[in-house]
Amino acid sequence: MYNIKSKKAEEFIDNQEILDTIAYAEENKNNETLIDEIITRAGDFKGLSHREAAVLLACELEDQNKRLVILAQEIKKKLYGNRIVMFAPLYLSNYCVNGCVYCPYHHKNTTIKRKQLSQAEIVKEVIALQDMGHKRLALETGEDPVNCPLEYVLESIKTIYSIKHKNGDIRRVNVNIAATTVENYRRLKDAGIGTYILFQETYHKENYEMLHPTGPKHNYAWHTEAMDRAMEGGIDDVGIGVLFGLNTYRYDFVGMLMHAEHLEAAMGVGPHTISVPRICPADDIDTNDFSNAISNEVFEKIVTVLRIAVPYTGMIVSTRESQASRERVLKLGISQISGGSCTSVGGYDHPEPEDENSSQFDVTDTRKLDDIVNWLLEMGHIPSFCTACYREGRTGDRFMQLAKSGQIVNCCQPNAIMTLKEYLEDYASADTKAKGEVMIQRELQSIPDDKVRAIATGHLTQLSAGKRDFRF
Repeated sequence: MYNIKSKKAEEFIDNQEILDTIAYAEENKNNETLIDEIITRAGDFKGLSHREAAVLLACELEDQNKRLVILAQEIKKKLYGNRIVMFAPLYLSNYCVNGCVYCPYHHKNTTIKRKQLSQAEIVKEVIALQDMGHKRLALETGEDPVNCPLEYVLESIKTIYSIKHKNGDIRRVNVNIAATTVENYRRLKDAGIGTYILFQETYHKENYEMLHPTGPKHNYAWHTEAMDRAMEGGIDDVGIGVLFGLNTYRYDFVGMLMHAEHLEAAMGVGPHTISVPRICPADDIDTNDFSNAISNEVFEKIVTVLRIAVPYTGMIVSTRESQASRERVLKLGISQISGGSCTSVGGYDHPEPEDENSSQFDVTDTRKLDDIVNWLLEMGHIPSFCTACYREGRTGDRFMQLAKSGQIVNCCQPNAIMTLKEYLEDYASADTKAKGEVMIQRELQSIPDDKVRAIATGHLTQLSAGKRDFRF
Protein backbone atom coordinates (compact mmCIF):
# COMPACT_ATOMS: atom_id res chain seq x y z
CA MET A 1 0.00 0.00 0.00
CA TYR A 2 1.24 3.49 -0.89
CA ASN A 3 3.02 5.23 2.00
CA ILE A 4 4.93 8.36 1.09
CA LYS A 5 6.98 8.33 4.32
CA SER A 6 7.81 4.63 4.31
CA LYS A 7 11.46 3.65 3.99
CA LYS A 8 10.51 0.62 1.90
CA ALA A 9 10.86 1.08 -1.84
CA GLU A 10 7.70 -0.80 -2.80
CA GLU A 11 5.65 1.35 -0.45
CA PHE A 12 6.85 4.85 -1.39
CA ILE A 13 7.00 3.78 -5.06
CA ASP A 14 3.75 1.84 -5.02
CA ASN A 15 2.95 0.10 -8.31
CA GLN A 16 -0.82 0.35 -7.89
CA GLU A 17 -0.64 4.06 -7.10
CA ILE A 18 1.31 4.62 -10.30
CA LEU A 19 -1.15 2.59 -12.36
CA ASP A 20 -4.11 4.40 -10.77
CA THR A 21 -2.43 7.75 -11.46
CA ILE A 22 -1.85 6.88 -15.13
CA ALA A 23 -5.48 5.74 -15.46
CA TYR A 24 -6.70 8.95 -13.80
CA ALA A 25 -4.57 11.03 -16.16
CA GLU A 26 -5.85 9.13 -19.19
CA GLU A 27 -9.47 9.65 -18.09
CA ASN A 28 -8.89 13.38 -17.64
CA LYS A 29 -6.55 14.22 -20.51
CA ASN A 30 -9.30 16.27 -22.16
CA ASN A 31 -10.98 17.50 -18.97
CA GLU A 32 -10.63 21.21 -19.65
CA THR A 33 -12.03 22.32 -16.29
CA LEU A 34 -9.68 20.12 -14.26
CA ILE A 35 -6.65 20.96 -16.38
CA ASP A 36 -7.34 24.68 -16.07
CA GLU A 37 -7.58 24.28 -12.28
CA ILE A 38 -4.25 22.46 -12.13
CA ILE A 39 -2.52 25.04 -14.32
CA THR A 40 -3.92 27.86 -12.20
CA ARG A 41 -2.75 26.14 -9.02
CA ALA A 42 0.71 25.63 -10.52
CA GLY A 43 0.91 29.38 -11.05
CA ASP A 44 1.90 29.82 -7.41
CA PHE A 45 5.26 28.23 -8.34
CA LYS A 46 4.99 25.75 -5.45
CA GLY A 47 4.79 22.62 -7.54
CA LEU A 48 2.25 19.88 -8.12
CA SER A 49 1.49 16.38 -6.90
CA HIS A 50 2.46 13.41 -9.06
CA ARG A 51 -1.18 12.90 -9.98
CA GLU A 52 -1.72 16.50 -11.04
CA ALA A 53 1.49 16.42 -13.06
CA ALA A 54 0.42 13.18 -14.75
CA VAL A 55 -2.77 14.85 -15.95
CA LEU A 56 -0.77 17.69 -17.49
CA LEU A 57 1.59 15.24 -19.16
CA ALA A 58 -1.36 13.40 -20.70
CA CYS A 59 -3.19 16.61 -21.68
CA GLU A 60 -4.19 16.68 -25.36
CA LEU A 61 -5.76 20.15 -25.40
CA GLU A 62 -3.77 22.45 -27.66
CA ASP A 63 -4.51 25.72 -25.85
CA GLN A 64 -3.72 24.23 -22.45
CA ASN A 65 -0.48 22.73 -23.72
CA LYS A 66 0.56 26.16 -24.95
CA ARG A 67 -0.18 27.52 -21.47
CA LEU A 68 2.06 24.82 -19.98
CA VAL A 69 4.99 25.98 -22.08
CA ILE A 70 4.44 29.61 -21.05
CA LEU A 71 4.14 28.63 -17.37
CA ALA A 72 7.30 26.50 -17.46
CA GLN A 73 9.20 29.43 -18.97
CA GLU A 74 7.84 31.78 -16.29
CA ILE A 75 8.91 29.43 -13.51
CA LYS A 76 12.37 29.03 -15.01
CA LYS A 77 12.75 32.80 -15.32
CA LYS A 78 11.59 33.57 -11.80
CA LEU A 79 13.56 30.90 -9.95
CA TYR A 80 16.65 30.52 -12.16
CA GLY A 81 16.75 33.65 -14.28
CA ASN A 82 18.61 33.00 -17.53
CA ARG A 83 21.51 31.16 -15.87
CA ILE A 84 22.71 27.79 -17.17
CA VAL A 85 25.13 25.94 -14.92
CA MET A 86 28.01 24.18 -16.69
CA PHE A 87 29.70 20.90 -15.76
CA ALA A 88 31.58 17.98 -17.27
CA PRO A 89 31.59 14.24 -16.52
CA LEU A 90 34.85 12.54 -15.60
CA TYR A 91 34.84 8.78 -16.05
CA LEU A 92 37.28 7.14 -13.64
CA SER A 93 36.65 3.47 -14.44
CA ASN A 94 34.40 1.30 -16.60
CA TYR A 95 34.99 -1.98 -14.81
CA CYS A 96 31.56 -3.32 -13.84
CA VAL A 97 30.11 -6.53 -12.41
CA ASN A 98 26.51 -5.77 -13.35
CA GLY A 99 24.63 -7.16 -16.34
CA CYS A 100 22.57 -4.09 -17.28
CA VAL A 101 21.22 -4.77 -20.77
CA TYR A 102 21.17 -1.08 -21.84
CA CYS A 103 24.75 -0.18 -20.80
CA PRO A 104 27.93 -1.18 -22.66
CA TYR A 105 29.74 -1.47 -19.33
CA HIS A 106 27.83 -4.72 -18.66
CA HIS A 107 30.27 -7.41 -17.56
CA LYS A 108 29.70 -9.71 -20.56
CA ASN A 109 30.74 -7.05 -23.08
CA THR A 110 34.07 -8.17 -24.53
CA THR A 111 34.36 -5.47 -27.19
CA ILE A 112 34.71 -2.49 -24.88
CA LYS A 113 38.15 -1.58 -23.57
CA ARG A 114 38.25 -1.84 -19.76
CA LYS A 115 40.16 0.97 -18.10
CA GLN A 116 40.75 2.65 -14.77
CA LEU A 117 42.53 5.97 -14.46
CA SER A 118 45.59 6.09 -12.22
CA GLN A 119 45.95 9.10 -9.93
CA ALA A 120 48.60 10.46 -12.30
CA GLU A 121 46.20 10.09 -15.22
CA ILE A 122 43.46 11.80 -13.19
CA VAL A 123 45.78 14.77 -12.72
CA LYS A 124 46.26 15.04 -16.49
CA GLU A 125 42.52 14.72 -17.17
CA VAL A 126 41.63 17.36 -14.58
CA ILE A 127 44.23 19.80 -15.84
CA ALA A 128 42.77 19.39 -19.33
CA LEU A 129 39.30 20.10 -17.92
CA GLN A 130 40.62 23.10 -16.01
CA ASP A 131 42.22 24.41 -19.19
CA MET A 132 38.78 24.33 -20.82
CA GLY A 133 37.40 26.40 -17.94
CA HIS A 134 35.43 23.80 -15.98
CA LYS A 135 34.93 24.23 -12.23
CA ARG A 136 32.39 21.46 -11.58
CA LEU A 137 32.77 17.75 -12.32
CA ALA A 138 30.52 14.71 -12.09
CA LEU A 139 32.55 11.58 -11.33
CA GLU A 140 31.34 8.40 -13.05
CA THR A 141 32.32 4.77 -12.50
CA GLY A 142 31.03 1.29 -13.12
CA GLU A 143 30.27 -0.91 -10.12
CA ASP A 144 33.16 -3.22 -9.28
CA PRO A 145 34.21 -3.61 -5.61
CA VAL A 146 37.52 -5.20 -6.63
CA ASN A 147 38.66 -3.07 -9.55
CA CYS A 148 36.96 0.15 -8.43
CA PRO A 149 36.52 0.12 -4.63
CA LEU A 150 35.23 3.13 -2.70
CA GLU A 151 38.75 3.79 -1.43
CA TYR A 152 39.81 4.47 -5.01
CA VAL A 153 36.94 6.94 -5.50
CA LEU A 154 37.81 8.73 -2.24
CA GLU A 155 41.48 8.96 -3.21
CA SER A 156 40.45 10.32 -6.62
CA ILE A 157 38.28 13.03 -5.05
CA LYS A 158 41.20 14.09 -2.86
CA THR A 159 43.46 14.22 -5.91
CA ILE A 160 40.97 16.30 -7.92
CA TYR A 161 40.51 18.91 -5.21
CA SER A 162 44.29 19.22 -4.78
CA ILE A 163 45.04 20.17 -8.39
CA LYS A 164 45.74 23.86 -8.94
CA HIS A 165 46.85 24.73 -12.47
CA LYS A 166 47.31 28.33 -13.61
CA ASN A 167 43.97 29.93 -12.62
CA GLY A 168 42.15 26.60 -12.76
CA ASP A 169 40.69 24.56 -9.94
CA ILE A 170 37.78 22.18 -9.52
CA ARG A 171 35.51 23.62 -6.85
CA ARG A 172 32.72 21.06 -6.75
CA VAL A 173 32.90 17.30 -7.31
CA ASN A 174 29.55 15.54 -7.72
CA VAL A 175 29.60 11.76 -7.62
CA ASN A 176 27.57 9.24 -9.62
CA ILE A 177 28.46 5.79 -8.27
CA ALA A 178 26.55 2.67 -7.31
CA ALA A 179 24.23 2.43 -4.30
CA THR A 180 26.16 1.81 -1.11
CA THR A 181 25.89 1.83 2.68
CA VAL A 182 25.16 4.68 5.09
CA GLU A 183 28.73 4.46 6.37
CA ASN A 184 30.14 4.76 2.87
CA TYR A 185 27.92 7.76 2.19
CA ARG A 186 29.38 9.36 5.32
CA ARG A 187 32.83 8.79 3.88
CA LEU A 188 31.80 10.45 0.62
CA LYS A 189 30.37 13.36 2.58
CA ASP A 190 33.61 13.70 4.55
CA ALA A 191 35.52 13.72 1.25
CA GLY A 192 33.66 16.90 0.29
CA ILE A 193 31.36 15.76 -2.48
CA GLY A 194 28.68 18.11 -3.76
CA THR A 195 25.68 16.14 -5.01
CA TYR A 196 25.32 12.36 -4.87
CA ILE A 197 23.72 11.25 -8.12
CA LEU A 198 22.08 7.91 -8.82
CA PHE A 199 19.67 7.22 -11.65
CA GLN A 200 16.86 4.79 -10.98
CA GLU A 201 16.77 3.83 -14.68
CA THR A 202 13.15 2.65 -14.26
CA TYR A 203 10.75 2.54 -11.32
CA HIS A 204 8.88 -0.48 -12.63
CA LYS A 205 10.18 -3.25 -10.35
CA GLU A 206 9.59 -6.18 -12.68
CA ASN A 207 11.13 -4.43 -15.67
CA TYR A 208 13.94 -3.10 -13.48
CA GLU A 209 14.90 -6.64 -12.50
CA MET A 210 14.73 -7.81 -16.12
CA LEU A 211 16.94 -4.92 -17.25
CA HIS A 212 19.43 -5.72 -14.46
CA PRO A 213 19.51 -9.52 -14.60
CA THR A 214 22.77 -10.00 -12.70
CA GLY A 215 24.99 -8.16 -10.26
CA PRO A 216 24.34 -6.04 -7.16
CA LYS A 217 22.21 -3.60 -9.15
CA HIS A 218 19.61 -6.34 -9.63
CA ASN A 219 18.42 -5.60 -6.07
CA TYR A 220 15.58 -3.14 -6.71
CA ALA A 221 15.00 -2.18 -3.08
CA TRP A 222 18.69 -1.61 -2.32
CA HIS A 223 19.00 0.67 -5.33
CA THR A 224 15.71 2.56 -4.88
CA GLU A 225 16.30 3.22 -1.18
CA ALA A 226 19.83 4.53 -1.77
CA MET A 227 18.91 8.20 -1.53
CA ASP A 228 17.44 7.69 1.94
CA ARG A 229 20.71 6.10 3.06
CA ALA A 230 22.73 8.89 1.41
CA MET A 231 20.80 11.50 3.35
CA GLU A 232 21.10 9.47 6.55
CA GLY A 233 24.84 9.53 5.87
CA GLY A 234 24.81 13.33 5.89
CA ILE A 235 24.73 14.07 2.18
CA ASP A 236 22.48 17.13 1.79
CA ASP A 237 22.08 17.20 -1.98
CA VAL A 238 21.02 14.21 -4.07
CA GLY A 239 20.21 13.91 -7.76
CA ILE A 240 17.71 11.47 -9.24
CA GLY A 241 16.71 10.52 -12.77
CA VAL A 242 15.43 7.80 -15.05
CA LEU A 243 16.64 6.61 -18.44
CA PHE A 244 13.63 7.33 -20.61
CA GLY A 245 13.08 4.56 -23.12
CA LEU A 246 13.67 1.60 -20.81
CA ASN A 247 10.03 1.54 -19.71
CA THR A 248 6.85 3.44 -20.60
CA TYR A 249 7.58 7.10 -20.05
CA ARG A 250 4.38 7.85 -18.13
CA TYR A 251 5.14 5.16 -15.56
CA ASP A 252 8.66 6.41 -14.92
CA PHE A 253 7.58 10.04 -14.95
CA VAL A 254 5.09 9.34 -12.14
CA GLY A 255 7.55 7.14 -10.26
CA MET A 256 10.23 9.81 -10.35
CA LEU A 257 7.86 12.44 -8.95
CA MET A 258 6.75 10.02 -6.24
CA HIS A 259 10.42 9.55 -5.33
CA ALA A 260 10.88 13.32 -5.10
CA GLU A 261 7.78 13.61 -2.91
CA HIS A 262 9.02 10.78 -0.70
CA LEU A 263 12.40 12.42 -0.12
CA GLU A 264 10.75 15.67 0.91
CA ALA A 265 8.22 13.93 3.18
CA ALA A 266 10.57 11.38 4.76
CA MET A 267 13.94 13.15 4.67
CA GLY A 268 12.87 16.80 4.80
CA VAL A 269 14.20 17.89 1.43
CA GLY A 270 13.53 16.90 -2.17
CA PRO A 271 16.13 16.17 -4.85
CA HIS A 272 18.65 18.86 -5.68
CA THR A 273 18.61 17.82 -9.34
CA ILE A 274 16.60 15.70 -11.75
CA SER A 275 18.24 14.36 -14.91
CA VAL A 276 16.31 13.39 -18.03
CA PRO A 277 18.54 11.18 -20.23
CA ARG A 278 17.11 9.15 -23.11
CA ILE A 279 18.35 5.78 -24.31
CA CYS A 280 20.98 6.26 -27.02
CA PRO A 281 23.43 4.12 -29.04
CA ALA A 282 26.63 2.89 -27.39
CA ASP A 283 29.11 0.18 -28.38
CA ASP A 284 26.99 -3.03 -28.42
CA ILE A 285 23.74 -1.24 -27.46
CA ASP A 286 21.15 -0.64 -30.21
CA THR A 287 18.30 1.75 -29.42
CA ASN A 288 16.07 -0.19 -31.82
CA ASP A 289 15.99 -2.92 -29.18
CA PHE A 290 14.02 -0.61 -26.87
CA SER A 291 10.41 -0.18 -27.95
CA ASN A 292 9.70 2.50 -25.34
CA ALA A 293 12.13 5.04 -26.80
CA ILE A 294 10.48 8.49 -26.79
CA SER A 295 10.09 11.14 -29.48
CA ASN A 296 11.38 14.71 -29.28
CA GLU A 297 7.83 15.93 -28.74
CA VAL A 298 7.30 13.65 -25.74
CA PHE A 299 10.74 14.50 -24.38
CA GLU A 300 9.98 18.22 -24.48
CA LYS A 301 6.60 17.68 -22.82
CA ILE A 302 8.29 15.76 -20.00
CA VAL A 303 10.76 18.61 -19.42
CA THR A 304 7.95 21.17 -19.47
CA VAL A 305 5.78 19.40 -16.93
CA LEU A 306 8.71 18.49 -14.67
CA ARG A 307 9.68 22.17 -14.49
CA ILE A 308 6.13 23.00 -13.39
CA ALA A 309 5.80 20.06 -10.97
CA VAL A 310 9.15 20.49 -9.16
CA PRO A 311 10.09 24.13 -9.67
CA TYR A 312 12.71 24.11 -6.90
CA THR A 313 14.80 21.35 -8.51
CA GLY A 314 17.63 21.83 -10.98
CA MET A 315 17.13 19.97 -14.24
CA ILE A 316 20.00 18.47 -16.22
CA VAL A 317 20.41 17.47 -19.85
CA SER A 318 23.64 15.93 -21.11
CA THR A 319 25.49 15.69 -24.39
CA ARG A 320 23.39 12.61 -25.20
CA GLU A 321 21.07 15.22 -26.74
CA SER A 322 21.87 17.09 -29.93
CA GLN A 323 22.44 20.83 -30.10
CA ALA A 324 18.95 21.31 -31.54
CA SER A 325 17.32 19.21 -28.84
CA ARG A 326 19.22 20.97 -26.06
CA GLU A 327 18.27 24.35 -27.48
CA ARG A 328 14.59 23.44 -27.33
CA VAL A 329 14.59 22.13 -23.77
CA LEU A 330 16.74 24.98 -22.46
CA LYS A 331 13.75 27.19 -23.17
CA LEU A 332 11.44 24.86 -21.23
CA GLY A 333 13.17 24.46 -17.90
CA ILE A 334 16.64 22.90 -18.11
CA SER A 335 19.06 24.68 -15.77
CA GLN A 336 22.26 22.61 -16.06
CA ILE A 337 24.09 21.17 -19.07
CA SER A 338 27.38 19.44 -19.69
CA GLY A 339 29.81 20.85 -22.21
CA GLY A 340 32.89 19.61 -24.03
CA SER A 341 32.11 16.18 -22.61
CA CYS A 342 34.03 12.95 -23.01
CA THR A 343 32.28 9.74 -21.90
CA SER A 344 35.31 7.47 -22.19
CA VAL A 345 37.77 6.64 -19.42
CA GLY A 346 40.42 9.14 -20.37
CA GLY A 347 40.12 11.32 -23.45
CA TYR A 348 40.29 14.87 -22.16
CA ASP A 349 44.09 14.92 -22.07
CA HIS A 350 44.49 12.90 -25.28
CA PRO A 351 41.79 11.60 -27.65
CA GLU A 352 41.05 7.91 -27.19
CA PRO A 353 42.24 5.63 -30.05
CA GLU A 354 39.36 4.16 -32.06
CA ASP A 355 40.41 0.61 -31.16
CA GLU A 356 40.26 1.39 -27.43
CA ASN A 357 36.65 2.50 -27.11
CA SER A 358 35.67 2.81 -23.44
CA SER A 359 32.68 5.16 -23.80
CA GLN A 360 29.46 4.64 -21.89
CA PHE A 361 27.38 6.31 -24.63
CA ASP A 362 27.82 8.22 -27.86
CA VAL A 363 28.10 11.98 -27.49
CA THR A 364 25.71 13.75 -29.85
CA ASP A 365 26.64 17.35 -29.01
CA THR A 366 30.38 17.19 -29.70
CA ARG A 367 31.13 20.91 -29.54
CA LYS A 368 33.95 22.31 -27.44
CA LEU A 369 33.11 24.11 -24.21
CA ASP A 370 33.88 27.54 -25.67
CA ASP A 371 31.52 26.87 -28.58
CA ILE A 372 28.75 25.98 -26.12
CA VAL A 373 29.42 29.05 -23.97
CA ASN A 374 29.29 31.21 -27.10
CA TRP A 375 26.05 29.53 -28.19
CA LEU A 376 24.44 30.09 -24.78
CA LEU A 377 25.41 33.75 -24.84
CA GLU A 378 23.89 34.15 -28.31
CA MET A 379 20.61 32.76 -26.96
CA GLY A 380 20.63 35.19 -24.05
CA HIS A 381 21.71 32.75 -21.32
CA ILE A 382 24.40 33.32 -18.70
CA PRO A 383 26.79 30.36 -18.71
CA SER A 384 27.48 29.91 -14.99
CA PHE A 385 30.46 28.14 -13.45
CA CYS A 386 29.25 28.94 -9.95
CA THR A 387 29.86 26.56 -7.03
CA ALA A 388 29.17 29.09 -4.28
CA CYS A 389 26.16 27.47 -2.62
CA TYR A 390 28.05 24.24 -1.98
CA ARG A 391 31.05 26.07 -0.53
CA GLU A 392 28.94 28.51 1.50
CA GLY A 393 26.84 25.75 3.07
CA ARG A 394 23.68 26.59 1.13
CA THR A 395 22.81 22.94 0.62
CA GLY A 396 19.92 20.63 1.47
CA ASP A 397 17.01 22.32 3.21
CA ARG A 398 18.88 25.64 3.38
CA PHE A 399 19.15 25.75 -0.39
CA MET A 400 15.56 24.57 -0.85
CA GLN A 401 14.18 27.29 1.41
CA LEU A 402 15.92 29.91 -0.69
CA ALA A 403 14.91 28.23 -3.95
CA LYS A 404 11.25 27.85 -3.03
CA SER A 405 11.02 31.46 -1.91
CA GLY A 406 12.76 32.71 -5.03
CA GLN A 407 15.47 34.34 -2.92
CA ILE A 408 18.27 32.17 -4.31
CA VAL A 409 18.43 34.48 -7.34
CA ASN A 410 19.96 37.16 -5.08
CA CYS A 411 23.05 34.98 -4.77
CA CYS A 412 22.98 33.12 -8.05
CA GLN A 413 22.77 36.01 -10.47
CA PRO A 414 25.86 37.93 -9.26
CA ASN A 415 27.76 34.66 -8.76
CA ALA A 416 26.93 33.60 -12.32
CA ILE A 417 28.13 36.95 -13.64
CA MET A 418 31.41 36.75 -11.72
CA THR A 419 32.19 33.15 -12.72
CA LEU A 420 31.42 34.01 -16.34
CA LYS A 421 33.91 36.87 -16.01
CA GLU A 422 36.54 34.41 -14.78
CA TYR A 423 35.88 32.21 -17.79
CA LEU A 424 36.12 35.15 -20.19
CA GLU A 425 39.40 36.33 -18.70
CA ASP A 426 41.12 32.95 -18.61
CA TYR A 427 39.68 30.68 -21.32
CA ALA A 428 37.36 32.34 -23.82
CA SER A 429 37.99 32.96 -27.50
CA ALA A 430 37.92 36.59 -28.62
CA ASP A 431 34.38 36.31 -30.00
CA THR A 432 33.07 34.61 -26.87
CA LYS A 433 34.74 37.19 -24.66
CA ALA A 434 33.17 40.06 -26.59
CA LYS A 435 29.71 38.55 -26.33
CA GLY A 436 30.24 37.72 -22.67
CA GLU A 437 31.26 41.25 -21.74
CA VAL A 438 28.07 42.58 -23.33
CA MET A 439 26.07 40.02 -21.34
CA ILE A 440 27.78 40.97 -18.08
CA GLN A 441 27.06 44.66 -18.47
CA ARG A 442 23.43 43.94 -19.31
CA GLU A 443 22.96 41.55 -16.40
CA LEU A 444 24.63 43.88 -13.91
CA GLN A 445 21.92 46.43 -14.53
CA SER A 446 19.23 43.87 -13.79
CA ILE A 447 20.50 43.11 -10.26
CA PRO A 448 17.73 44.65 -8.16
CA ASP A 449 19.72 45.31 -4.98
CA ASP A 450 21.96 48.38 -5.27
CA LYS A 451 24.41 47.11 -2.64
CA VAL A 452 24.77 43.71 -4.30
CA ARG A 453 25.25 45.35 -7.69
CA ALA A 454 27.97 47.64 -6.30
CA ILE A 455 29.83 44.73 -4.66
CA ALA A 456 29.59 42.64 -7.83
CA THR A 457 30.87 45.56 -9.91
CA GLY A 458 33.87 45.90 -7.60
CA HIS A 459 34.63 42.19 -7.80
CA LEU A 460 34.46 42.32 -11.60
CA THR A 461 37.13 45.05 -11.57
CA GLN A 462 39.30 42.87 -9.35
CA LEU A 463 38.76 39.88 -11.63
CA SER A 464 39.98 41.96 -14.58
CA ALA A 465 43.07 42.75 -12.51
CA GLY A 466 43.86 39.06 -11.99
CA LYS A 467 42.16 38.13 -8.72
CA ARG A 468 39.88 35.08 -8.67
CA ASP A 469 37.10 33.22 -6.85
CA PHE A 470 34.71 35.85 -5.50
CA ARG A 471 31.30 34.71 -4.35
CA PHE A 472 28.17 35.78 -2.54
